[in-house]
Formats: sequence, C-alpha cells, structure tokens
Amino acid sequence: MKKNQISLTTALLPLFFLVVLLSYNVIIYGDDALNGSNQFILLIGGAIAAIIGFKKKISYDSMLEKIADNLKSVTGALLILLFVGALSGTWLISGIIPAMIYYGLQILHPSIFLPACIVICAIISISTGSSWTTSATVGIALIGIGSVLKIPLGMVAGAIISGAYFGDKLSPLSDTTNLAPAMAGGELFDHIKYMTYTTVPSILFTLIVFSILNLTQNYNVLPDTGDLLGAIREKFTINFWLFLVPITVIILIVKKTPPLVALLVGTLMGALFAIFFQPQILLDITGSKTLNSKIAYKAILDAISVSTQVNTNNAILNDLFISGGMKGMLDTIWLIICAMVFGGVMDAIGALRVISNALLSWAKNTFQLFASTVASCLTINLTASDQYLSIVIPGKMFSKAYEERNLAPENLSRTLEDSGTVTSVLIPWNTCGAYQSGVLGVSVLEYFFFAIFNWLSPLMTLIYAALSIRIAKKIN
Repeated sequence: MKKNQISLTTALLPLFFLVVLLSYNVIIYGDDALNGSNQFILLIGGAIAAIIGFKKKISYDSMLEKIADNLKSVTGALLILLFVGALSGTWLISGIIPAMIYYGLQILHPSIFLPACIVICAIISISTGSSWTTSATVGIALIGIGSVLKIPLGMVAGAIISGAYFGDKLSPLSDTTNLAPAMAGGELFDHIKYMTYTTVPSILFTLIVFSILNLTQNYNVLPDTGDLLGAIREKFTINFWLFLVPITVIILIVKKTPPLVALLVGTLMGALFAIFFQPQILLDITGSKTLNSKIAYKAILDAISVSTQVNTNNAILNDLFISGGMKGMLDTIWLIICAMVFGGVMDAIGALRVISNALLSWAKNTFQLFASTVASCLTINLTASDQYLSIVIPGKMFSKAYEERNLAPENLSRTLEDSGTVTSVLIPWNTCGAYQSGVLGVSVLEYFFFAIFNWLSPLMTLIYAALSIRIAKKIN
C-alpha cells in the first residue's frame, strides 16, 4: 500500500466535492433533498473517490469488499430503524403516544409557562422521536399561547426548540439518534445512555435559566389547552395502564436486553394494547364498522408497515397523530446505505486513513480530537446545510481516529449529536433552521440566544473532554 498511498490533498478531494455538491443540492431541493437527491450525491462522492482509487491501481473488488464490510457493520442499525418505525405505529394506535401528550399538556400553567414549554416539548419529542413534528404541532400552539401572554416570541421559540431537541436526542424513535451510533460503530442504547451524561446537565441548566426568565414575565390571561385535551379524550381511551408498555421497554433496556428484542416486545405489546384499549381506532383507520380478527390484523399490520394517521376534531393533533411505520424509515436507511458506499470507497483507497492520521497528528490529546470533531460537525452544518450530513460525514471520517485512540464509539456518537444534530437549528440557511423558523414564525436570530440547550450542548461535550469526564475506553 505504501506505493499506492495518496496525499492528504488527494484524500480530501472527494470530501471537498461532496460538500460542494451537497450544498448546491440543498439550495436546489431544500427540505426535499433527503428524499433521494442527497443519497445520490453521496454515491457521486464515492465515484470520485473510486476514480482516484483506479489511478492508484486499487482494484474494483477491493472497493466492493470494503463497501460490503461497511454495510455489514450497520446491519443491526438498519434493523433497529425498521423496528423503530414499527413501534411508533403501534404506540400511536394503542394510545401510548397520545397518553404521553395528554398528561404532558396538563402540566402547563402560566406560573411555570417557559419551563413547562421545555418539559412538554421534551415529552412529546421523546414519545414521537421528532423535533420537527413537535414544533409543527404543540410548538405552534405554545407560540400562540405565548403571544396571548405577551411573552417575547424568541424566548418561547427557544424554550420549544430546547425541549424538542432534548427529546429528539434521547428518543430511540429518532432517526438521528439511530444514525449517530450507526456511523460511529456503536449500539443504540449504549449511545442513549452515554448521551445522558452531557444532555441532562445541559437541559437542567436550560430549565434553571428559563425558570428565572419566567419570573420576569407578567401573566394576565390563562392559557386554555382544554380543546386539545378534549380532542384526545374524545378519540382515545386514556389511562395510566398504557404506560406499562414504555415502562416494560425501559426495564428491558436497563437489563441490557438486545435492542431488537426490546423494540419487538414494545411493538407487540403496543399492538395488543391497541386491541384492548382502542378498538374504535382500529375500526377508524380501516374504515370498518365491526371489529374482528381480520380487521384488527390489517389495522395493526398497516400501522407497523406503512403510514397511519388518526384524525381528530383538532387540526394540531391531526398533524401530530401520524406515523410512517417501517416505510417511513426507508429514507434514513437509504441515506445510511449510500453513506456506507462513500465511506467504503474512501476506506479502500486509503483516504480515511490519511485523513485520520492528519487529524491524529494535530490532535495531540483527547480534547483536541473531540474539538476537531465538533468543528467538523459545525462546518458541515454551515456548508452542507443538513444535520444528517453533519453526522454522516464526520462520523465516517473520525471513526478510525477514535479507534486509534482506544476510545469507545459512544464518545464519537455522543459528540456527533452534541455538535451536529442540535446546532443545525441555529443556522438560518440550514434545513433545520429554515424549517423551525418557518413553522414557528420566529426568525433564527430571534430565538438563537434562547435556544440555550442547542448552543450549550457542544460546549458541554468539550468541557467533559477537557476535564476527562465520562470518556469511555474501548473494551477489547
């Protein structure tokens, strides 16, 4: 390989073209870039890397072998994504997700409005796995309430976004939460557990700040969530028994049950609870009048596999009570597969090794390695304008560097989320920044300072690295 070794400039060339093409692609397609065009651009990046490989006499078969190895390494993650889609479907039709939202909304009160916004959005985001859905549904309602209460909308938006992204990061239903460990070579629940070390202090600090800000506000009008609560009660049977399902899944996770087993149990229990507690929902989504085994089977399998929506008399809830099932995860799975192709070719031609060696030569210690990861995630968010790519590209680029330092993959996956996922919303031209600003009707500049959790997260991960707190070593 010595005679075929490429220079650092050559190694960075496919990465440079990839970032440029992705940036242009996002400009053209906007939010729709994830529907397929970004995936193809990743394949183009792999093709550019392959051309360099051919010039260096690296065989086509060796490139395919590396791609196959990469795909094999994420097999578990791809299966988990499919089960996450299945679980979200049964948790919707069984009333588990609506119950979480129902009880979450009841903690809303003017005297704790701002911190309550964080808690409500966190609960909903954890239960749905989507910060975007949270903002587009309950977030809009909270903005309206905040406007009535005459609270600065930048402040309200900051609380909504902080809570939504906290829940998104810790939810096993979130695509980015699944994507980060897949790129770093780690396990989903190890990643979630490891993220709590930086995420929980960040959200606690955020809650303290917003509690202080809440004291500076004067409330003359009480918010009314009665319509939302009434619409949920009218459609679903809401009770505490529904929480047996998520509690069971949590217990399985704590007992280190394999993620696929835990998610399968959660999915099947959700299906069973749907039959017992929400028979009317099964009839509604199938358009039937009488529930029998055939109708129940069809309703549950549809919820598991394809898009399912539960309609209520409230437009906000209609946008929230929708699940994509396993089919809804295919865009993320497609993205991972194409990223593995790009990463496999880059590995085969020696580009990742060269880049890793350059980073290791600069990063003399663990803190510098973490700092370079954070800087790379921010750079991709600024240039490629997409949170998924800020996880995919640095994830593949840095995984070998962390392995060389004998650092567990959870270090990388946590850093990717702390600096890639959450900062995307702070950039106006990023798809996340543009989306949140458009949905909430508040500019990024207005909510930037108040999105405390989002800009604090990368600082927290750097503080942990600098003080060598919770830096896990790889177990051989």
